[in-house]
Amino acid sequence: MIRHMAINPIPQFPDGFLWGVSTSAHQIEGAADAREPSVWDAFSAEPGRIKDGSTAAVACDHYHRYGEDVALLAGLGVDAYRFSVSWPRVLSKGGLDFYDRLVDEVCEAGVRPVPTLFHWDLPAGLDWLERDTAHRFAEYVSVVVDRLGDRVKKWITVNEPAEHTLLGHALGTHAPGRQLMFEALPAAHHQLLAHGLAVQALRAAGARDIGIANSHGPTWPASREPADLEAAAFYDVLLNRLFADPLLLGEYPEGLGELMPGDVASDLKVIAEPLDFYGINYYAPTRVGAPQGTEIEFGGVRIPAELPFTVRQIENVPVTDFGWPVVPEGLTELLTGFKERYGDRLPPVVITENGCSYPGIDDQDRIAYLDGHLRALHRAVEAGVDVRGYFVWSLLDNFEWAEGYERRFGLVHVDFSDPGVLKRTPKASYAWLREVLRDQR
Repeated sequence: MIRHMAINPIPQFPDGFLWGVSTSAHQIEGAADAREPSVWDAFSAEPGRIKDGSTAAVACDHYHRYGEDVALLAGLGVDAYRFSVSWPRVLSKGGLDFYDRLVDEVCEAGVRPVPTLFHWDLPAGLDWLERDTAHRFAEYVSVVVDRLGDRVKKWITVNEPAEHTLLGHALGTHAPGRQLMFEALPAAHHQLLAHGLAVQALRAAGARDIGIANSHGPTWPASREPADLEAAAFYDVLLNRLFADPLLLGEYPEGLGELMPGDVASDLKVIAEPLDFYGINYYAPTRVGAPQGTEIEFGGVRIPAELPFTVRQIENVPVTDFGWPVVPEGLTELLTGFKERYGDRLPPVVITENGCSYPGIDDQDRIAYLDGHLRALHRAVEAGVDVRGYFVWSLLDNFEWAEGYERRFGLVHVDFSDPGVLKRTPKASYAWLREVLRDQR
């Protein structure tokens, strides 16, 4: 029998606060034969790339079982469902029909659909190192909004360009598997340009509620020694400011603009198209120090020795089964820091992802994690940060990229042992969140 952790009620968030859950197409949809291939299909087919040797060809089979999953959304009581549209699926014949059906089902359940237009599954044959990919993305966005814009009112352009650049193009641990180190920077610029062009395409179609989902977290120096402070400052620029400053200030951090391709000044005017909200994916702070001359693995990611920083463990805090530190107060620090840095240039904030990986159905650790982060988020609201919504990652256990099916972020357990059944079982955290949402009404 599942027990429920006795925790004091979550403080009340402002009226109109948007509560939701998130997923992504490649991680849950399956039905790979009903779409064009993506860079993740090619990457997963290479031996050793995915830790458990799996692929997302079936995943949660959401493509066929979306009705069951929308019923889980309705039962949970969320206001909104953040999913992603698969660009490779839209390229296939009739691919948009699936999203037509999904959006209709979500709306009929009384839930607001919030599509993300790119969540890492780039169509095979396209390349973020090429400027043309940004323009191809804008064309695809125009097709999607033309079809779904009568029902979809809130849009997210691009998900986590920082991770897609770092892991996919610099370190090679994600698709497309390149190890370009700092020569990966054009992939960052072209994703940001794609975002700006997408905002223009969405506005031209009448959309009025547009944002991005950028991942951010505080950077903590390993010590007050000058070498550690310098390394931490560089890391913060690379993983935070490189992806926020162009959007919010219309400029790259000092020294980085000249490393980007093309007419950067003109591109920045597009990249800095005004946003209606700024989406933040938060998981943990990062403790950073000077390089130590050895390669390490941290949180499933290989950190090469030649980088000008190294990631260190945050001591005396719990960790998830992914090895990620659990630091709710980092969310408060991040949001108040953003408000201080960007001032009135920061639009209303939506937490577009926050969650953790733990095994089991009686997932008390996940309940404690979410409880702590919601309280930390409320403290940021009390401090004056304009936060408008919060999305849990994720509704379902899924294909967790290079980890395969070994990491479980879902509020709902999926039994992957029988691909023909893929039984869904709501976890204790699902029941807990349902009660939280009832209390917030």
